[in-house]
Amino acid sequence: MQSFTRCSLPDRRFMEIEFKKIGLEDRELIGAYLNRKTYRSCELVFPNIYLWSRKYPTDYAVVEDTLVFRGTLENGEPSITFPAGEIGQVPKAMDAMMEWFQSQQKEFHMHLVQQQEFALLEQWYPGRFQIAYDRDSADYVYETEKLTTLAGKKLHGKRNHINKFKENYPGWVYEPVGAGNVEECFQMALKWREEAECEQDEEKRAEMCVTLNALRLFEELGLKGGLLRAEPEGEVLAFTIGEPLNPDTFVVHIEKAFAGIQGAYPMINQQFVIHEAQGYQYVNREEDTGAEGLRKAKLSYRPVFLVEKGMVSYKDMEGKQ
Repeated sequence: MQSFTRCSLPDRRFMEIEFKKIGLEDRELIGAYLNRKTYRSCELVFPNIYLWSRKYPTDYAVVEDTLVFRGTLENGEPSITFPAGEIGQVPKAMDAMMEWFQSQQKEFHMHLVQQQEFALLEQWYPGRFQIAYDRDSADYVYETEKLTTLAGKKLHGKRNHINKFKENYPGWVYEPVGAGNVEECFQMALKWREEAECEQDEEKRAEMCVTLNALRLFEELGLKGGLLRAEPEGEVLAFTIGEPLNPDTFVVHIEKAFAGIQGAYPMINQQFVIHEAQGYQYVNREEDTGAEGLRKAKLSYRPVFLVEKGMVSYKDMEGKQ
């Protein structure tokens, strides 16, 4: 059966696709390509990719003037991301990557594919691909104004928790995270790690490793953060880290507060949005990973929509020949 590609490419192309390990020095290059994407998925920003690449090995290649990340599925098979670049270059990169999978005698897999991206695949390759969405990886996106005001009956409980925090800590202070206080956040995170018994859980341990490295490389990664103190000279009770995701969306990557302090989480959530996200229409607070408690908490803030992401593969055997 004749192989399916949009064009016939010589074998030399396979040698031209050179995947490289992600380093801090790649931030500008990778960022330049990712900035051409306007979708709201939390993963495809340089800090997240770099920080999680130890847990989930990821490398990258520039293919037909687009950026492609390559990861590994649980079964050891390779999977790529939707090419990031000018839209006119993406079909060329897709052709090249389909040929690459064929040359490696591997099944074609593409992860973190959003609905808009799959619609483009359907336009370029009608009926060739299928997608399986994963609810556990869907990002929660909220209206910035609602996270700021917490107005309405449905968010009444959040306001009560914040009022309780203010009552218990009348001298509370919010500060942006920077060179002068990032070490205090690091020390607070170490205490939080011990309280949460992170060493007993592989996923918690990996998440805490990312948190500590984000604080170590806070300035190098261009992150933004905020913290709460009990009083002007008091200890850090909570901190959070995020960054702009695109022109209308801010993403919150990390949020830590001591569990025994009532209202600390909703308080740092609101204060961070007030101080850092007012220029953005939406706030992405990432996925729940299928954790029941986390899902309940994220739903309680009433997201305006979810960013669905899925795994793309060939629809039938014809696409693999």
